Amino acid sequence: MGIHGTVWSKATRMLAASLAGVMLGGAGAQAATEIQWWHAMSGPLGEKLEKIASDFNASQSEYKIVPVFKGSYPEAMTGAIAAFRAKQNPALVQVFEVGTATMMAAKGAVYPVYKLMAEQNEPFDTKTYLPAVTGYYSDTQGNMLSFPFNSSTTILYYNKDLFKKAGLDPNTPPKTWPELEEMAKKLQASGTACGFTTQWPSWVNVENLSAWHNVAIGTKQNGMGGLDTQLTISNPLVQSHWEKLAEWQKTKIFDYGGRQAKADPKFFSGECGMSIGSSAARAAILANAKFDLGYGMMPYWPQVKGAPQNSIIGGASLWVLTGRPQAEYKGLAKFFTYLSKPEVQAWWHEQTGYLPITPAAYDFAKAEGFYAKNPGADISILQMTLNPPTENSKGLRFGSFAQIRDVIEEELEATLAGQKSAKAALDAAQERGNTLLRAFEKANQ
Repeated sequence: MGIHGTVWSKATRMLAASLAGVMLGGAGAQAATEIQWWHAMSGPLGEKLEKIASDFNASQSEYKIVPVFKGSYPEAMTGAIAAFRAKQNPALVQVFEVGTATMMAAKGAVYPVYKLMAEQNEPFDTKTYLPAVTGYYSDTQGNMLSFPFNSSTTILYYNKDLFKKAGLDPNTPPKTWPELEEMAKKLQASGTACGFTTQWPSWVNVENLSAWHNVAIGTKQNGMGGLDTQLTISNPLVQSHWEKLAEWQKTKIFDYGGRQAKADPKFFSGECGMSIGSSAARAAILANAKFDLGYGMMPYWPQVKGAPQNSIIGGASLWVLTGRPQAEYKGLAKFFTYLSKPEVQAWWHEQTGYLPITPAAYDFAKAEGFYAKNPGADISILQMTLNPPTENSKGLRFGSFAQIRDVIEEELEATLAGQKSAKAALDAAQERGNTLLRAFEKANQ
């Protein structure tokens, strides 16, 4: 009995110590206000996002940002809106740029960032952010509605090793589409199967193509001025560009690789010598490609007066949802101040290829010698800031644009397959897209 008593008392002491630890740990965790952040980033980008959250959490003890992966961009957005209706929403959700109109139309769900920062007494001046970024996420009065987080733009990537093999200067990317065509032919003559491919077909070959040439793709400032907008994508610029793509497809000067980033393997493997895609693809290319990587600005059509203008962003922003405790909003305002720090933005930009959202962050990366060590990594910001954005090049805001992109890409695929002329396909895309716009407008009046 004495022995059992001794063992029992030891076990009791161990259990008591363990419970005390749990209680202390619980008290510590409760001291910090937890703030859920629903996001759509997996893989290496998701890891970088989680590091930003953990670094913020380590920088202070009052708030704890808790990232929660919610699938693709559309899934994260629709999930957050559904959760809001069920009064189970997080305080923060990452929404892709084409979801902006949908979020603005979600009545009562959004706590605008400019209001949040003012009401929580956090310093916030939209002039410290890149105009081409703030314009995308601001209302017609210039008030920022969501916080720019991962902003990318389309740039040209090329395989320097294949350029050398073709007798091309590995430090001189094509500046215009005719130059790109000539270089593609030389690449093919030296044994490369395909000249170039593109990621995100609509984003590259309609949206950024148009902004880069200062051509509208819709009325009312590309939809920025209201819901009653019309698409104008069936225009001479886009039509002539699609006609060239269809012509090039026949000989693989251009080779279509699919929607989103499905064309990447063609470039990674060396099948195609060039690719036009997101600046945020840099990390994936560097991880997969076994060649010396070059960067260039998007090509432009030299016959278009005033080109090149500036490119527009892709990526996503952070939307604050209503219905959460005040303590969470105080923490979110502090998180946004943290995210705006030049050193935090510069780290995110350097690690991912996303744009630094402030000129101060760009200057920070430059002063660190990042661009000297990584030539071409600043192409995205140079391209975005090439000229002050116009009504045609500050972005777009159309309801149901994720579905409209699908329509545009379906019609482009028909053009490339020789099933439709570029004009017939663009006329159909415009008509079908405008039908979706009217349905969105009716649903949100």
